[in-house]
Amino acid sequence: MKMLIVEDEDAIRQQLADYFSAQNFVIETAADGEDGCYFATEYDFDLAVIDIGLPKMDGIEIIKRLRAAGKKYPVLVLTARGHWQDKVKGLEAGADDYLVKPFHTEELRARANALIRRSGGSATPQLNFGPIIIDTSTKQVSVNQSVIELTSYEYNTLEYLALHPGQPISKTELTEHLYHQDFERDSNVIEVFIGRLRKKLDPDNHLKPISTVRGQGYRFALQQGS
Repeated sequence: MKMLIVEDEDAIRQQLADYFSAQNFVIETAADGEDGCYFATEYDFDLAVIDIGLPKMDGIEIIKRLRAAGKKYPVLVLTARGHWQDKVKGLEAGADDYLVKPFHTEELRARANALIRRSGGSATPQLNFGPIIIDTSTKQVSVNQSVIELTSYEYNTLEYLALHPGQPISKTELTEHLYHQDFERDSNVIEVFIGRLRKKLDPDNHLKPISTVRGQGYRFALQQGS
């Protein structure tokens, strides 16, 4: 999963970046509103965490602009304690949730995961695809009730596909959600991840959970509850 963090307080920004990086998120950060607006409108994310009180451009304006640009990913705003007007303005501008400072990172993680799940059409941490169960809270995958070992990149590839079941996802889109913007991208790496996932999820080639869509990329072929 790929997250944008726009926060001008260095300590908080670094704390959140370190915390979510350890949770296997790909993180992009900005320390002011102008840089944050650039990232928010030019790139796609699975979630943006945006402080409202920012230099150069406030968080409300960032949200308005990213929504005007057609970006539909969920946005969580950070507000100072007692500034209830900011909460209202943030939600009216297009934010999906808010959190008041100071906050516990565990609460932010829970809210972040809930927003990402809802944007993918799931209300619970577990994505159930019959014999394949993906737990987005523990980042654990089981097949026929047996946990399988996945690398962080393999898991992130699978989770992104599974949150968009039935949709063709291009190699470019997958790469953008797996790596930082300045990473030297090689689409062949995605092919390797997909090959490994197929072997680990479906060693007997019965389920065929990930299909190749010629000229478009890959599609998670199973439906929840199947």
